[in-house]
Amino acid sequence: MTTVIMRTTARAIVPIILVVAISLFFEGHNLPGGGFIGGVLTVTAFAIIYMAFGLDFLERGILGRDVDPGKGPSRDRVVVAYRRLFAYGFAIAVGSGLVPLLFGRPFLTQTYESLEGVPIYGYLGIASALVFDFGVYCVVVGGLLTILSVVGAE
Repeated sequence: MTTVIMRTTARAIVPIILVVAISLFFEGHNLPGGGFIGGVLTVTAFAIIYMAFGLDFLERGILGRDVDPGKGPSRDRVVVAYRRLFAYGFAIAVGSGLVPLLFGRPFLTQTYESLEGVPIYGYLGIASALVFDFGVYCVVVGGLLTILSVVGAE
């Protein structure tokens, strides 16, 4: 059973952690580690929600999944969803590395596109490494949430 202090603290710090995770994810496409550290921070936010409110709230309130009344979420179904996220992320990361091979470039070659006239920003640079970082992000989130769910069930 968690305390009111834990729940109140979770409500305050989880949004901050998620904003920092998103910021690090997008900044990391030009610097190393954006997908990994963004994923770790996202899982940290989910772990805090899980500890403060339980798996039912995480599944129903945050992830929008149906939960059987009285039974709670099916651990097997939850773990399968997290493993699927891991597999999709792995496919995206590997695929982003293989695409340059189709154009006669080395594995994981990065390109850079500049967009002019973007509202609010004016100029926006997008690197193809962002796709790889998104794959890494999904692998980290899927893998760590799988571990968290399996260990939490013990």
